[in-house]
Amino acid sequence: MSTDFDVLVVGAGILGAGTAEALAESHHSVVILEQQGIAAATSSRSSKLIHGGLRYLESGQFRLVYECLRERSWLLQNKPDLVRMVPFYIPIYQHSKRPAWVVRLGLSLYSLLSGLSNADSRFRSVPKPQWNCLPGLKQEALKAVFRYYDAQTDDAALTRDVVASAIAHGAQIICPGSLVGAEVTDDDVRVDYVANGKLNTLHTRALVNCSGPWVANTNARCTPPVAIPPIDLVAGTHILLPLSLGDKIYYVEANDGRAIFVMPWQDKTLVGTTERPYFGDPRDVTPTMEEESYLLHTVQQYFSQTRSLRELDICESYSGLRVLPEMEKSPFARSRESIICCDDDKKPRLLAVAGGKLTSYRATARKLTKKLEPTLRARPPTTSNSNPSKTTTSSSERERNL
Repeated sequence: MSTDFDVLVVGAGILGAGTAEALAESHHSVVILEQQGIAAATSSRSSKLIHGGLRYLESGQFRLVYECLRERSWLLQNKPDLVRMVPFYIPIYQHSKRPAWVVRLGLSLYSLLSGLSNADSRFRSVPKPQWNCLPGLKQEALKAVFRYYDAQTDDAALTRDVVASAIAHGAQIICPGSLVGAEVTDDDVRVDYVANGKLNTLHTRALVNCSGPWVANTNARCTPPVAIPPIDLVAGTHILLPLSLGDKIYYVEANDGRAIFVMPWQDKTLVGTTERPYFGDPRDVTPTMEEESYLLHTVQQYFSQTRSLRELDICESYSGLRVLPEMEKSPFARSRESIICCDDDKKPRLLAVAGGKLTSYRATARKLTKKLEPTLRARPPTTSNSNPSKTTTSSSERERNL
């Protein structure tokens, strides 16, 4: 029996976009099914950073940090209009939970994982006479300041760019479109979905569930569902303040020891993030007053310019959802690596992805593509779809979504 597409990717966040791009570049026919819009959820509500994750060294996630730093290097080289290096500053105070020697050790390991031959991987201790070049930063009880480099991006723009690349390589997108159900048959995967108010059906050789915080909901609509380990949704909130602290990113400690980023964003200052369990509908996640107060109070401890601000002065706040493995550890200590599950290790037709990071989207997409090789190897790859008119949005809708 012929199929309409080789692979259906559910979700147009950064991971779904990257997976569609990788498959399309390998000349497989791909369609993305997205219920809201490109980067409509977590992929537009991150910390806007392309980084290895310095703090993940504390929980021993060395492989993840190395992978992310390698991906950071590729993105800097290949997407310079979207990803750029920015100086990060870590102030160490007398009361800091991480003393200077611990931070120095972490930065040394971070540099080693980055590749010591790379000038951007080096860090240094900022001499005390130069501390006045950090305007507004609290000097009282300041013991040391370290500078290193990582990258910043517009997460939503990056996701749109990857979707556009996938489409340029032949992928198609149905947006808005909602999955009703998917069933593995002897011949293919039958997919029922709603688009433009109508129930439609397509047939595909495999389905990849990249629906982020909806991963469990999407999986429940598949027959048979994939075995996904227990997961938690963890909300992270950011606030945008109506002032600029310059072009530097600061990495400061909150009172509870959590690391908080204070960074330039659109001539204002973005502060984040928090971590709290979330149990509701992913569509309904919003910042709490307690989170906004926590972030504002943290930045006010370090920068005098912000001390006159009140919660009412916050320009904007947003919350995104992380998908983390369920365990008793704090969200900070849990693995950030993507969890890939499938219905059959030898010849998978249903795959589901939980977790993952913005920075490592390409690495995860490569792993998914490799998993699908036995399934897609059964016949030569194609560059066109058998029935594109049945499943694609209009050109005006596609341009609007991009």
